Amino acid sequence: MRSIFQLLTLFAVAILVLASCEKDNFDAPETSLTGRLVYQGEPINVEYNRVSYELYQDGFGKVGPIGSTFTSEGEFSQVLFNGEYKMIIPIGQGPFVPLQNQSGQPDTIRIDLRGSEVIDIEVTPYWRFRNALISAGEGRVGATLSLEQIVTGDQARDIESVTLYVSKTAFANTQTNVATAAMGGGDIADMNSISLSVDIPEIQPVQNYVFASVGVKFAGVEDLLFSDTQRFDF
Repeated sequence: MRSIFQLLTLFAVAILVLASCEKDNFDAPETSLTGRLVYQGEPINVEYNRVSYELYQDGFGKVGPIGSTFTSEGEFSQVLFNGEYKMIIPIGQGPFVPLQNQSGQPDTIRIDLRGSEVIDIEVTPYWRFRNALISAGEGRVGATLSLEQIVTGDQARDIESVTLYVSKTAFANTQTNVATAAMGGGDIADMNSISLSVDIPEIQPVQNYVFASVGVKFAGVEDLLFSDTQRFDF
C-alpha cells in the first residue's frame, strides 16, 4: 500500500512539473507600445511618477488594469502581446482637461496592437509655456517665461503658483528639489513676463551640476505642468 501511495505521489508531482514547464514555455510579450502626452504636437511635461494611466485587455482571464505612470516628459512604454487594448487616464490625473465622455466617465482610447506602435495622446492643458528660459551663473539659477491661457469658460483654471525647482537629480520637481523660488498667481502682474531666481545651495556630497525646471500649479488641480528640465554645470 505504501508503495502505491508513493507512486501516486510521484505521478502527481510529475504532472505538476510538466504543467509548470508548459506554462513557462509560453512566449513572453514582445510588442512595444509607446507614446506621449501632447497638445497640438507639443509634448506635455508632468511630474515624474505622479500622473497615472490604466491599460486593459479583454479576455485572457485578466480583470484589473495594467497600470503605470507617465515619465516627466509625458511618455509611457509597455511591452505587450498583440491584441485589442483600452487605455484611460483616470479623472483628476494630469494638468489638463480630463479626458471624459458625456456621462463624465474617463474616455477610452482604443488601441488595436498588431506590431510595435507609437501613439500620441492629445490633451488640452489649462495653460501652456511660452518662451520658458532657464539659466545659471554666479551661484544662482534664474527663469524667465510667459504663460498662455488655453482653456476658457467653465473649465478654465486660474494659476495658483509658479515655482522654479532646483535639484541635484534629473527630476527637478516638488519631490526632489534642494531649492525653490515661487510666485503666487495673484502676484503675477504680466503673464508675458514672469521672472524667478534662487541661490544654488551647498550640496552634499559635493557635485558640480544641478538640474532645474519650472512648475505651474492650477487652482483645483493637483498635478503641475512643467517646463523642460535643464542641466547646468559649474
